[in-house]
Amino acid sequence: MAHITEILPKGIATSLHGSLKLMRWIVIFSGFLMSVTFFLVVIIRYGFNGDLFAYEEWLLAVCFWGFFAGSALASERGHHINADILGIIIKNPRIRWWRRLIVLTIEFLVTAAILYWGYLMLAEEIAKYPIWKTTPALKIPYFAWRLSIFLGFFFMTIFSASILYAHIRGFDVEYGDDPDPETTNNNKEAGQ
Repeated sequence: MAHITEILPKGIATSLHGSLKLMRWIVIFSGFLMSVTFFLVVIIRYGFNGDLFAYEEWLLAVCFWGFFAGSALASERGHHINADILGIIIKNPRIRWWRRLIVLTIEFLVTAAILYWGYLMLAEEIAKYPIWKTTPALKIPYFAWRLSIFLGFFFMTIFSASILYAHIRGFDVEYGDDPDPETTNNNKEAGQ
C-alpha cells in the first residue's frame, strides 16, 4: 500500500511531504506548549498566588494552529472522524468501489466549499488591514488563527482531492476509513 505522496507528481509530492513534516512539528510543539502552559498556570496561580498574564490569548493562537495541523494530518491518512459503517457491511468489491467514490467525492466537495468560505473569511480580514480585530491584552490579530483555519482546510482539500484521484486511478493508498474485508476476516479467524 502506497503513501498518498508517492502517487503524486514529484514537485507536488515534495512540497506536500515537507508540509506534512512541518505540520507534525506544529502539532508536537502546540501539544507540548499547552501542557507546559497549564502546568505553569497552576503553579503560578496556586503556588505563588499570581497570574500568568494573558496566556489565553497567545495559547489560543497556538491551539488553533495545532488543531488544524492535526486535522490536516488526520485527513491525509483518512483517520478523521467518520460515521460510515457501510465500508464494513458491504462485501461486494464493485459496490464498495462505488460507495467509496461517492463518499470521497462528497468529502472533497464539502472540504472545497469550506475552503472557499475560509478564503472569504481571510480576504475579509486582509481587506480590513489597518484596523484588524485584535485580542484585548496582547493585541494579537485574529488573522493569526484565521490563517490556520484556511491552511488547515487547504491541506484537507488537497488530501481529499489526492485520495479521490488515487481511488479513481486505482492506486492502493493508505486510507483509514475502509478496512479490507479480507484483513477483517483474517483477524476474526486469528481471534484478534
